[in-house]
Amino acid sequence: MRRLSGTTLDVLITVSRLLESRLECVRHTVYLMGYAPIPYGMAGRIDANRVRSMEKYAYDELASQLDQSRLTRDEPIGPFTTFRIGGPADLFYSATSADDLANAIAAARHLEIPFFVLGLGANILVGDRGFRGIVIRDRASSFEFHEDGRLRAESGVVMADLIPQAVEHGLSGLEHYVGIPSTVGGAVWQNLHFLSPAPQRERTVFIAEVVASCEILSESGDRRTVDRDYLKFGYDDSIFHHRADFALAVTFQLSPGNPADMHRIIQENLSWRGARHPWLQFHPSAGSIFRKIEGVGAGRLIDQLGMKGFRIGGAQISHIHANIMVNLGGATARDVRELIALAQQRVRDELGHELTPEIAFVGEF
Repeated sequence: MRRLSGTTLDVLITVSRLLESRLECVRHTVYLMGYAPIPYGMAGRIDANRVRSMEKYAYDELASQLDQSRLTRDEPIGPFTTFRIGGPADLFYSATSADDLANAIAAARHLEIPFFVLGLGANILVGDRGFRGIVIRDRASSFEFHEDGRLRAESGVVMADLIPQAVEHGLSGLEHYVGIPSTVGGAVWQNLHFLSPAPQRERTVFIAEVVASCEILSESGDRRTVDRDYLKFGYDDSIFHHRADFALAVTFQLSPGNPADMHRIIQENLSWRGARHPWLQFHPSAGSIFRKIEGVGAGRLIDQLGMKGFRIGGAQISHIHANIMVNLGGATARDVRELIALAQQRVRDELGHELTPEIAFVGEF
């Protein structure tokens, strides 16, 4: 494998830091943490052609450290998100194991190339201009059941694939989250949650309740296993929102359960969600747009203003759930952002509440 010389690496780091110094570049906490894109152009400070040349060299060096069969350039990101919106990534890589994911992240960090890790692509809106850097799609999909009820699953395992397997093994704890688009990594990032089983539905159940430990690539670059306390779970929150740690695999501690009861819960939850949320197959969305307001649902405020069904371009506030915006076909990120801004303005001006987006905005808009 070709390695960078110390001098070349110093130049790359210097260019990257110069770029970062004039930017809007904030760290993004998207499903797992990445970095915001670096805008082009350093007029009067550094020659643009030189910047592009050095950037290309860094990209080529990164590409040389990845499996070429799973690496593409200028890949549209939209099809890999639940909103089906978003422009191209400079580099797009599918990591197929925890080791592969850790290596890709480490390589991007070493070369200081902006990156983010993509799960199922829910809860995000990708800009129309795409992402300048590398998108690492988490396809690490290995999982293993143990006799004591433990289940170890890599971060890219899709929850919809894992839940039926747990039920088949007679293990309870994951069935509550059926119908929520998420990978295992996304589940711990967001502390996936749903209402407890019908008919009472008296409380919210959280994925944190069955998490025993998590294998992470830390902010400092070391791999280690941490316990549940380290993850600092909260409502729609975890340590991954606040540190550049990445989940590589999760071990769940499940309990023996009756498969018949679990199938009942699955059917009831799918029916409940289907009656209250637009179906992604027909109306792509990112899920809830705004954060929960204590005592007042964001969707109720928007509904109170009669905004269900209101649209800008191809983006529409859902007729079913006012805190969800759907892609009617051909929606752009600009359409969605304008619709978000309008809802915020009207709720602020007419009802006196501030709506804060829950989704992450990724890339260049």
